[in-house]
Amino acid sequence: MTVLAPRGFVASGVAAGVKSDGELDLALVATEDSRPVPTGAVFTSNKLAAAPVQVCRAHLAETGNMSTAVVLNSGCANAATGEQGRRASEVTCALAAQALGVGAEHILVCSTGTIGIPLDMAKIEAALPGLISGRGSSPESAAAAAAAILTTDTRTKQVVVEADGFVVGGTAKGAAMLSPNMATMLAVLTTDAATSPEVLNAALKSAVSHSFNEMTVDGCTSTNDSVIVLASGLGREASQSALAEALGAACADLAAQMVADAEGATKMVRVRVVGAADGASARRAVRRVGESQLVKASWCGEDANWGRVVSELGSAGTPFDPDRVSVAYGKVTVCRGGVAVDHDAEALREVLSGHDYEIVCDLGLGEGSASILSADLTPLYVELNMGRS
Repeated sequence: MTVLAPRGFVASGVAAGVKSDGELDLALVATEDSRPVPTGAVFTSNKLAAAPVQVCRAHLAETGNMSTAVVLNSGCANAATGEQGRRASEVTCALAAQALGVGAEHILVCSTGTIGIPLDMAKIEAALPGLISGRGSSPESAAAAAAAILTTDTRTKQVVVEADGFVVGGTAKGAAMLSPNMATMLAVLTTDAATSPEVLNAALKSAVSHSFNEMTVDGCTSTNDSVIVLASGLGREASQSALAEALGAACADLAAQMVADAEGATKMVRVRVVGAADGASARRAVRRVGESQLVKASWCGEDANWGRVVSELGSAGTPFDPDRVSVAYGKVTVCRGGVAVDHDAEALREVLSGHDYEIVCDLGLGEGSASILSADLTPLYVELNMGRS
């Protein structure tokens, strides 16, 4: 049941008509008894933060990170919509809060879809009563919520992690504008761990830094990125490290599902940089490779064009010695000391033809290392992003 696997939660999903195709587009994840519980959240670093992000930040600050529910809509990002957009998010929270019997400040709201289009509040208001009254703890309820947040995704993203005495569940969406921090993504996680808002927030930030912040599809950072976790407290008390580990596993799984379902993608590639002068240099260099349009296009063409990889490493603005660098696709080394080396061509073709593989770039300079999960650049990605949807 994924997001409903932990004890103490309900969910629902309905078609409000925000999407023109009549698909599910309004979701709810809430505590079963409408009780505000410890909440952790990480939001976009984009300064054009969407109205729902602004409202979430304000509500969490007001309540000391205690929330009852998250209401999410797809089909409209409610971003770059000014005061009208903020009012729409606040009204959504107020209506949901009234139905659940809590204060509006205990409701969080998320939106995803096209930027710059006002949210049709008449449709949201008409659909909210059914969304609230239809909440439940069944697998069907979880599936409806997971489907209602999708945009260009081709499938739902869900996860369950069993920890020692508690469970983490989650659902997410994301297929493009995937670049930290974080991605064009919404993710709602739940846990029945007993914890405090402070511990939960710290654990979530750690989890996000090693999952959603280590993936990219197109190098674009969305206006709406939100990762939210609610903790019912019905399970065993969890330490910050235990929570971070479980949340990290859940977030990493969802991140991989997003990259695998990236718009038009045929490949999922893990790029690792090792032997960098330091960690910061490694992170900068690996992102340079993972976001390179030339490199990503070569993945689509199943071409081991390591010259493009080395060129990006050399232009990353970090310590680099062309006579020390090596590049391997899977276990096949194609470049050593900055020049081509003999290799098993058939073994290389087998690596490149797979859906997912790893590229390791060794700079030979120090102990710094970093990795990033990325996808290839295909004609379908361009086609999907030529319009407004």
